[in-house]
Amino acid sequence: MHIAVCVKAVPSTTEVKMDPETHTIVRDGRASVINPFDATALEVALAIKDARSAAGERTRVSVMSMGIPDTERLLRDCIARGADDALLLSDRAFAGADTLATTYALSCGISQLDEAVDLIVCGKMAVDGDTAQIGPELAGAFEMPCITDVQEQPEVCGRTLRARRACDGGRETVEVDLPAVITVAKDAAQLRMPSIPGVLAAETAPVAVKTAADVGADTARTGLAGSPTQVVRSFVPERSQEAVAIEGSPAEQAAALAALIEEGCR
Repeated sequence: MHIAVCVKAVPSTTEVKMDPETHTIVRDGRASVINPFDATALEVALAIKDARSAAGERTRVSVMSMGIPDTERLLRDCIARGADDALLLSDRAFAGADTLATTYALSCGISQLDEAVDLIVCGKMAVDGDTAQIGPELAGAFEMPCITDVQEQPEVCGRTLRARRACDGGRETVEVDLPAVITVAKDAAQLRMPSIPGVLAAETAPVAVKTAADVGADTARTGLAGSPTQVVRSFVPERSQEAVAIEGSPAEQAAALAALIEEGCR
């Protein structure tokens, strides 16, 4: 079995900088961490690998990401925790991508892996975007069944995957045939710590870094050029703790308060 886990580097703080021209987040690799939902996705994949390995069945876990060169550091951390190999899509042609352009780039990368993928695991969403679209869009790109918002560790039996997911009525158990895509909730599992042998192996493990040309991507469909949705404006709201004392009768105070609220809404 071959499992591909999609991970994203996200800011480690809520204080982010926005590019005034592209209106996208300025990515500083030194202040980035693995998206928490994707960390859970990695653990789900590693737990499946452990269970199958115990039964004598070979399982390979590949992690992949699209991002700046420093994202390689995070992919090595995934290898230290048990992933077998990693792929980083890094090219200026990928910059500024919305979810559709990101999905296209990731699908090109997955298609270039040297072994067919049986299961794609993604976090439910990214904490810097909250769209929850990448997993379902990948399922659409590969015409695979998709189980979203998986709440517990799924089970794989032969070529069938069974998962417990959240739904409008509470939770339900869903079975799909592989190959398939799943997205997982942040509390579905707790990411394990890297082992000392894993850390040592990750230092020298090869991390494939590929450009748009390397994976055969059409640059008209990547980055800002390939994004049908554009962010018009993003900004950090200005906050004020100024206090205003309102004097007068209750009627006068109400009128003054209404005037302040109206002025603040302009």
